[in-house]
Amino acid sequence: MTSVDVELGLTALAAMLSPTTLSFSVFALVLGERPLRTGLWFFLGAFGLTLIIGVVAAFALGNTAAPSGSSETPPTWVAIVDVVFGVVLAIYVVRALRRPRDPKRTEDMIEKMSGLASSPAIAVIAAGATLANPGGFIPVALKDISQLDPSAGEYIALWVGFAIISLLPLLAALLSLVVARDWATQTLHRARGWLERHARTLAAAIILLLAAALLRNGIVALTS
Repeated sequence: MTSVDVELGLTALAAMLSPTTLSFSVFALVLGERPLRTGLWFFLGAFGLTLIIGVVAAFALGNTAAPSGSSETPPTWVAIVDVVFGVVLAIYVVRALRRPRDPKRTEDMIEKMSGLASSPAIAVIAAGATLANPGGFIPVALKDISQLDPSAGEYIALWVGFAIISLLPLLAALLSLVVARDWATQTLHRARGWLERHARTLAAAIILLLAAALLRNGIVALTS
């Protein structure tokens, strides 16, 4: 396992534990009378958009971030991007942790999601694509995969894996609703409270680890 593999894994974990994505996913399942229908369309919207971005990036980016020839050092621009991403993520975490929790923001999220269950399927898909995609972690993941210089099949497997991991809590909740709906519903309501108390701290820890990995890889590449 290389440092880039670790970086990609941390990126997927950070996307999965994003408080915004987790909160919107939980609200999509607990605020309506038909959680399975809402959650499924919500998942398909987020998953579909992530796959589309990956397809476009495969043609636009390709393996341009991979080391050339027999060298194991990535191009200079990749090292610079690593350092920039690392610094930006570290600053983002520090600012987010210093900012007090905003109950109004949660109320706005609940209000936004409350009418989703009764909306047409296309509206739920659009909401999922907009609110539950991996967001700012997508460029980092694309860079990491390009650095690994994968074949077409490997690229597909890596990107689909990233998309699934980033949405794993939502996917697991949907499967739980199919297997044991009452238990899953109760668990989701408890998860909502836990997320409001702890999600930000957990996500911050993972993002800081990712920032450290990016800074380490970028500095090593620039100084080697």
